[in-house]
Amino acid sequence: FKVSVPPAYSGGQNVYNELVKFLYPVRNIDDFNDLPIPFVCIATDVETGEEVVLRDGYLPEAVMASGTLPSLFEPARINGKVLIDGGVVNNYPIDEVRKMGADIIIGVDVQHGLRNRESLLTATEVLLQINNYRTVLDMAEKSKKTDIYIKPDMVDYSIIDFNLDDVIIKSGEEAAREKFDALKEVAAKQNKNRPVRERIVSNDTLSVNRLVILESENYSRGYVKGKLRFDTDKPTTFSRVHQGISNLAATGNFHTIHYRLRDNDGEQEMVLDLNENKSKSFIRLGAHYDNLYKTAAILNYTRKSLITRDDVSSFDFIIGDNIRYKLQYYVDKGFYWSFGFNSRFNEFEKDVSFDLVRSNFDIQAGANVNTVNIDITDFTNQVYVQTVLREEFAFRTGIEHKFIKYSTKTLGQNVNTPVGGTSGERTFLEKSSFYSAFGQLTFDTYDDKYFPSKGLYFDGDFHFYVFSSDFNDNFKEFSIAKAKVGTAIPFLDKFSVNVEAEGGFKLGTSNVSTFDFILGGFGTNLLNNFTPFFGYDYLALPGNAFVKAYGRLDYEFAPKNHLMFTANYANVEDDIFRTGEWFTLPSYSGYGIGYGWESFLGPMQMHYSWTPEGKTNSFFFSLGYWF
Repeated sequence: FKVSVPPAYSGGQNVYNELVKFLYPVRNIDDFNDLPIPFVCIATDVETGEEVVLRDGYLPEAVMASGTLPSLFEPARINGKVLIDGGVVNNYPIDEVRKMGADIIIGVDVQHGLRNRESLLTATEVLLQINNYRTVLDMAEKSKKTDIYIKPDMVDYSIIDFNLDDVIIKSGEEAAREKFDALKEVAAKQNKNRPVRERIVSNDTLSVNRLVILESENYSRGYVKGKLRFDTDKPTTFSRVHQGISNLAATGNFHTIHYRLRDNDGEQEMVLDLNENKSKSFIRLGAHYDNLYKTAAILNYTRKSLITRDDVSSFDFIIGDNIRYKLQYYVDKGFYWSFGFNSRFNEFEKDVSFDLVRSNFDIQAGANVNTVNIDITDFTNQVYVQTVLREEFAFRTGIEHKFIKYSTKTLGQNVNTPVGGTSGERTFLEKSSFYSAFGQLTFDTYDDKYFPSKGLYFDGDFHFYVFSSDFNDNFKEFSIAKAKVGTAIPFLDKFSVNVEAEGGFKLGTSNVSTFDFILGGFGTNLLNNFTPFFGYDYLALPGNAFVKAYGRLDYEFAPKNHLMFTANYANVEDDIFRTGEWFTLPSYSGYGIGYGWESFLGPMQMHYSWTPEGKTNSFFFSLGYWF
């Protein structure tokens, strides 16, 4: 392992995508002298520091290389050379333009001069200052060689002020108008009749008939096609092409992704040049707090290409108030069926109502027992296959082994001994392994997992439990089905509403209550069929079937700061779909008001919740990503 800083802040993928789109009409011109307006640009060989003059090739690649700012964008690779911004050695190539036959040079100088010490406040500004030493001195001579020299006022701007594009362009226009008379004089001297060029009309539609992927060591063609998510035999759009490239870039498996759109033998082909990320192993650290798992720190180890191409393995070791782990291995075949293995261990303890324990397990206790401190242990292993459509839609099916243990010291007895056994002994309410087949269907276009403001969501899950070690001697085959559907809609300027409905039920006559739905609490990473419900504490409302409606109003009063009002309603009881109770007025309701912050540590949320059904109220707090 080696701790290192990334070579650049960004791969520049979005910039390259736009260059490919806007320069698409001249995609088949290799010699830049044959362009409607002859063109040349300069890059710098990062290994030798020498100037590289780019006069031919694929135009978007040349333009990108010429503007690849050191440390900001990933260096470009052309003809075996690693290239960065040509401004490092020649920021104003007036001599090269003269050699192309230009009689009159109209030049625009957009660099600012050297800054004083008060302006050099960051490492980026210092690096830019060092980069400008040579070019500022060179401009003193080059400006004299320029026939019409246009110098916008750039004192207040730097080359990385992309968000100020409108005011910078306006500054350039104002500087050009000062030279407008000189420009008109040049125009008046032009007496050569030039053919009228047709206006280039931007068209978002294109056809990619053939996909050529240059050799990739660790990723198969199926993997790449699966991330691109568009068919080569159907018309597509630049938007879909860009989304596919973004999907590929989001994997983090490639430093840069350059592609060329060319006509070849009457067909249009896309040639993908993938510069693979040589780093295959990663260690990440994180922290989290919530009311259920309490304090937790996570150490994640991720390894790509561990066993075969296209695979990724991940191991989370979680320490804190509760020791946990999560192991994932996934072979992503993209366009084809993928497969994987998951293993997870979770445990926590929680005070719950004795009525909940008594209603679900055959337990006797004295009349003075009101609450029970229950220890919950879950050990789950899954083997599955999965197919993904357009990254938002996924179908997964597989087999699962789950070991569940519910135990407590509160009751002072063991189920294997007569009631009223030795005080202090642990009572085991459940201690069984369950084996099932499962299927899961997910569609997710939410723009944010924790504070969604737009998008759609659906998640459906079905488990068929076929065998158990049967600690309580009450197992029969049964199934659990559940689904959740939601939407988030923005309105006005800073408001959004998130509305969701979910429900679940048990099929079969088994007396096993281990997988019953239990509503209460707050969170996004609860176990099994534990379901969040404002107004009640965790593990408060049990039943083998439930329906729930949820709504949240979000006001983002400042960037990344949210005020939220939440309401939820539910019916939860045994067999409510058989009795028709699911379609009656809700028996339970809860409300919450809270604040959320998209912090650098992850989402921070605090909610005060209450219910009109009783005097209970709860305060929920979480910091960091849920794991």
